[in-house]
Amino acid sequence: MALVLRDVRLRYVESMRRTLGDTAAYLATYATPTAAGEDWVKKLAGLPPGTEVLRVFACGPDDRVIFDAAGRDVGQTYAREMYGGGKIASENYSVPNVAVVGNELRVFAPVRFNKELVGWVGVGRPLATMAEGISSARWRLVWMSGSIALLMMAAGWWIAARLTRSLERLTVYAQNVRDGRAVRPPPSRATEIAALAKAFEEMRDALEGRQHAERYTQALAHEVKAPLAAIRGAAELLDEDMPAEQRRKFMANIRGESARIQQIVDRLLELSSLEARKALGQAGPVEAGALLTEVTALMQPAFAAGRVTLTGEGAAATLHGERVLLREALVNLLQNALDFSPAGSEVVVRCAAAAGRVNFSVEDHGPGVPDYALARVFERFYSLPRPGTERKSTGLGLALVREIAHLHGGDATLANRPTGGARAEFWVPIKAS
Repeated sequence: MALVLRDVRLRYVESMRRTLGDTAAYLATYATPTAAGEDWVKKLAGLPPGTEVLRVFACGPDDRVIFDAAGRDVGQTYAREMYGGGKIASENYSVPNVAVVGNELRVFAPVRFNKELVGWVGVGRPLATMAEGISSARWRLVWMSGSIALLMMAAGWWIAARLTRSLERLTVYAQNVRDGRAVRPPPSRATEIAALAKAFEEMRDALEGRQHAERYTQALAHEVKAPLAAIRGAAELLDEDMPAEQRRKFMANIRGESARIQQIVDRLLELSSLEARKALGQAGPVEAGALLTEVTALMQPAFAAGRVTLTGEGAAATLHGERVLLREALVNLLQNALDFSPAGSEVVVRCAAAAGRVNFSVEDHGPGVPDYALARVFERFYSLPRPGTERKSTGLGLALVREIAHLHGGDATLANRPTGGARAEFWVPIKAS
């Protein structure tokens, strides 16, 4: 901007130099003598005065001033060396008849008679006469450039804000993918951002496909290994002669381990189906209080058999989701609480709406969760021994609960209560995300 503003003065000076050059050339032609010995300066003396803007002067062959329309420099010598042009006088450095002396721009032209130099005619103009025009032009440039700069800044901010918001949504999407949530890639009008989101989604599908098959194959092989070994041992012993009571015992073991394998396979298929889904299917409005009442009534016989009291406390709230999946999540939480609750204790299930979401909580009075297991209770196949029997479950119930929560845009947690027992929480947003 400084270069442009400096150039304004040079442009004005050059424009004035060209005008003064034409004027000086015209006056030199006008004053050229028509006969030998003619006083050509008299012609210049007859010009109308105008010294405030334009000063006409004439020099003899010796560069001494012999005429000055302003009457100030007559008798002085204008050194020939000052007329060498220069950067400050004009942008055309090859012009030899231009000089800036003091605050005056001077341009002159030679007067000749029969090709013999008889003198010089010069025109001078104070640079101050251009100050107002230069200042006005510079201020116009400043305002125009400032307006353009502000417009560019606003446009740059708008573009950067849109890109930043798109990248932030893409970052949230990547974090949700990292956490195993079922989310869709964020839409964007920016072609590059949309292409990047699509590439992330395709990469996610490819990686999840390979990891999904490998993870479930290894998990199934690991979990089925023990029941199959038990079935094989019992089958080999059945080939021998043994009392009927022992035979019935081994047959019961075979049936029990077969049922366990069937349960593992069914749970794996269910969890695999949930993880493969990227959005809810038959979703609609679900009344949380009615759902809680339904689940409580469904689980009452199992709690009565275990001599555990089940209490439900529901609030009126409507959320958006799949009723079947939400019911299954609550059933799993209640079954988990029942497995760890001693006879004669109480399990309380509640639901409450707050901050745009519905919270379901299940509290029991069992032994709680060991500190070393708190971070792993939602892992697939991770299970703690049940009090009394020391048997473990498939370790897929809580994994199913968290997967259902993520599919609805929520989450699930499990923590110990300060007064004893554990508290499981399952929350989903009221509105679909």
